Amino acid sequence: MRGTPVSAPTTESAAIVTSVRPPFHLAIPVDDIEAAREFYGTLLGFSRGRSAERWTDWNVAGHQVVTHQVGEPSDAPRAGVAGTNPVDGHDVPVPHFGLVLTVPEFRALAERLTAAGTRFVIEPYVRFEGEPGEQWTMFFLDPAGNALEFKAFADPEQLFAV
Repeated sequence: MRGTPVSAPTTESAAIVTSVRPPFHLAIPVDDIEAAREFYGTLLGFSRGRSAERWTDWNVAGHQVVTHQVGEPSDAPRAGVAGTNPVDGHDVPVPHFGLVLTVPEFRALAERLTAAGTRFVIEPYVRFEGEPGEQWTMFFLDPAGNALEFKAFADPEQLFAV
């Protein structure tokens, strides 16, 4: 009915919980589409989907991440980090996105990024060591300044540890 407020569900059972993990879609701004294509395609190794002159779809472990060039490389505002939040003694950039990998995948990516001369915002390390949710994590920026975090859990069941 028009004008009638709709109440939000008040029980936890209303949360979206599924055993099938639907792919998510994320579109991010970049200031140089060719630099983004090199970074996401060559360095990170994501396969390229549809694209046009100023955007590219990436297959990020079955999820769709789209890089959209905004403005021109010489005058476009950099995406950048809005701020940081202290976590386990480090200033975590916000916003950020990434993947939860296996430990071997995490180590291989960290080695590839290090060999390529990537400047880490937070170097690869074990966060919450010896605590619930112990995880390997690393943060770095794409060429447009978008922050990425890749992490791995020795025990994947600890992803949502409390």
